[in-house]
Amino acid sequence: MKNQLSGLSISNVSKTYANGVQALNNISLNIPRGMFGLLGPNGAGKSTLMRILATLQDPDTGNIKLGNLNVLEQKEEVRKTLGYLPQEFGVYPKVSAEALLDHFAILKGIAKKGERRDIVEALLRQTNLWDVRKQRLGGYSGGMRQRFGVAIALLGNPKLMIVDEPTAGLDPAERVRFLNLLSELGEQSAVILSTHIVEDVAELCTNMAIIRKGQILLEAEPLTAVNELKGKIWRRMIEKSALQEIEQQYAVISTKLLAGRTVVNIYSEHDPGNGFDHVEADLEDVYFCTMAGYYGKGSAKKQEGS
Repeated sequence: MKNQLSGLSISNVSKTYANGVQALNNISLNIPRGMFGLLGPNGAGKSTLMRILATLQDPDTGNIKLGNLNVLEQKEEVRKTLGYLPQEFGVYPKVSAEALLDHFAILKGIAKKGERRDIVEALLRQTNLWDVRKQRLGGYSGGMRQRFGVAIALLGNPKLMIVDEPTAGLDPAERVRFLNLLSELGEQSAVILSTHIVEDVAELCTNMAIIRKGQILLEAEPLTAVNELKGKIWRRMIEKSALQEIEQQYAVISTKLLAGRTVVNIYSEHDPGNGFDHVEADLEDVYFCTMAGYYGKGSAKKQEGS
């Protein structure tokens, strides 16, 4: 059984909705054990792919295998070894975490009361909710609710965990606690982290893919992807009024305001001069280069007159 659940293989998966929106366009990915980041903007197709992997939706075409299991044809078998934390999930606000988790354990098929009690306690301790187990879920913070969602997803000791936009709306302290928990889970199973937050992937994931408009633009190890941009990211602080001219001359990948001025990052394989300083690349640069079409293709724009 161990070999049967060794990894997830997604081949040529497409999905178009009735309104004509193509959410996924010929997606193929191989996801091993560990933390895998699916990174992309809102509307990129991430949640559609997550719902398909969670057996809640069918694609129009394609194949998905979890080890030797056919995800599209053996849904009940897949669900036995699947944990899913959707972007939004409802809880009964007047019920305690302990009582509701016990209820979900029954639904998961854990019939023996003693066994169920031990599992519920272990999961609440693992997610650092044991001390507030009697508290009503309506009084939980966003981070506490997310950790409770993980406790539900962990019922049955899943070999595949799907986590959709887990840190959106969490304060910095809650985010750190939650990411630490996910990191521990990645040591035991395949965990797919679907997010638009680059930092989540940079801090957690050993493998990743970038998706936009239903297509995979890049599949790589984050550290390898960052290393590919070594010596190619340059930065300069400018007045906002100069941005249009800079965009015409250079391969601008990102801009942000700082103290009333604009910080510009550009992609260039050579020193662009003109006041630009070399900076160490990070995963955010990989993301923006990929989205702009510069990653791995050379600079599409050159300095005028060079």
